[in-house]
Amino acid sequence: MTEPSEPVQEPANLRFLRRLVTVLTAVMIGGLLVIVALLVIRFSSDRTPTPIPLPDSITLPDGAKAEAFTMTAGWYAVITQDDRLLIYDRASGALRKSIDMTQAD
Repeated sequence: MTEPSEPVQEPANLRFLRRLVTVLTAVMIGGLLVIVALLVIRFSSDRTPTPIPLPDSITLPDGAKAEAFTMTAGWYAVITQDDRLLIYDRASGALRKSIDMTQAD
């Protein structure tokens, strides 16, 4: 067999595809580096949110046992085991409203 003296010219479509794959690979690597950098910046920041202080104590009605608790800046709520929603005022701790969750609308 004789070896060709001139290198074989690759088709234009193949050349375009090779360049396209190279560019897409570079873009993907760059995007991955940006995501990693953003995660490092986000998790290394010293910003700690100021927590809303929990109430010292909550007085539930007789026989009520707490099952869940949630709160905002102005009120907090307790869901009892007998499916009542008790909403308390944050400042005074007084019961604002009691909602029976077993009743249909």
